[in-house]
Amino acid sequence: MLNPDAKLVDNLLDSKNIQMVPTRDGFGKGLVEAGEKDQRVVALCADLSESTRVHWFQQKFPERFIQMGVAEQNMATVASGMANYGKIPFIASYAAFSPGRNNEQIRTTISLNRVPVKVVGCHAGVSVGPDGATHQQIEDVALMRVQPNMVVVVPCDAVEAQKATMAIAFNNEPSYIRLGREKSWVFTTPQTPFEIGRAEILRDGTDVVIIGCGILLYNALTAAEELAQEQIDCMVINSHTVKPLDEKTIIEAAKKCGAVVSVEEHQINGGLGSAVAECLSRNHPVPQEYIGVKNRFGESGDPYELIGKLGMSVADVKEAVKRVFKRKK
Repeated sequence: MLNPDAKLVDNLLDSKNIQMVPTRDGFGKGLVEAGEKDQRVVALCADLSESTRVHWFQQKFPERFIQMGVAEQNMATVASGMANYGKIPFIASYAAFSPGRNNEQIRTTISLNRVPVKVVGCHAGVSVGPDGATHQQIEDVALMRVQPNMVVVVPCDAVEAQKATMAIAFNNEPSYIRLGREKSWVFTTPQTPFEIGRAEILRDGTDVVIIGCGILLYNALTAAEELAQEQIDCMVINSHTVKPLDEKTIIEAAKKCGAVVSVEEHQINGGLGSAVAECLSRNHPVPQEYIGVKNRFGESGDPYELIGKLGMSVADVKEAVKRVFKRKK
């Protein structure tokens, strides 16, 4: 459905009017909000409470905070037991470690048993920057979406991250939320609709549909605005929920536009682009181009320079749109 505040994008190119906040901040606020709403909400952390913003919950609810130390596998199994006995546990660490290091424990004790543990992967993507390839988790969406029963959410900004945190807190399902460290553009509002499993059309169009998630959705919107000056009319969809995917909205958009570009700060293998391709190959195949990390690891550098170097800039999105538009014609 078309987002009622889609006119947000009108002032998108005016950088002076847009705030930049890390998506992890939105999670921290949402976790406190969830804790205020329900005393079953508890937080477990692997010695990274400030970096993951769980320290805000710790300060307000110290009796519901558990410091697990550098033991991500143990953290997952302890949380699964707590969830089995009625708690709503959030387990927080860098995405490189959770779900990177404890994937087997998440699979066996959380997904398999379908207990409502909330896995919080912070510092995801190459926008971690100077920490380099070891800490730039760009395979996590693939790891999580392949697990049965696991919900996967990738918020586009801090405001949406707060809403997503509240939503997964009370969805009674194993869930993964992907967050960034670097400040990123805030282009949704508290009134922007958010519902797990429902994609939002942020910009309508007829020539090409750009389907994105996470912080690079801003690049997608900016590219669409610039391409409009070149008479290429792009629809832009915020597919914040990678699983379950909103197949209905994506199929309808593909039928209307006839060409797709997926945009994500993740390996193009196994991420949102793969999910979209799987959906359309079954229902309505159209030409598709992919913006993401192309079968390589990251490297140390400035966050936004890396996004450009690895082919995920506004210019890269525009070129992908032009390629797929040409293929369509």
